[in-house]
Amino acid sequence: QVQLVESGGGLVQPGGSLRLSCAASGFTLDVYKIGWFRQAPGKEREGVSCINRGGGITHYRDSVKGRFTISRDTAKNAVYLQMNSLKPEDTAVYFCGATSSRVGVASICQTNNMDYWGKGTLVTVSS
Repeated sequence: QVQLVESGGGLVQPGGSLRLSCAASGFTLDVYKIGWFRQAPGKEREGVSCINRGGGITHYRDSVKGRFTISRDTAKNAVYLQMNSLKPEDTAVYFCGATSSRVGVASICQTNNMDYWGKGTLVTVSS
């Protein structure tokens, strides 16, 4: 069964850090481009960060640049999102998605058009 599972969400104070993980089962992640997306209450899902198959090309939305880092570990069949200096506006359900699309990672982050999706993990930034 093809499945993506996110983990690592939780409640954190402003300025804190979290590391989200996206693990795959039933398929190999390294042949897919991966994206992290988020959806806050009452808002549409938006791309946060995307990474190409080799891991050498990444894209970040402007509001997380310098604070978030996306990475992938082929041996563990997983992708990570390190989130530092978290702000209340980062509060959302975070999803990972995988796509075989040939478009660039910037376009992937902007279109939300993924082949596979996880169910999400909730990140709450609050004091």
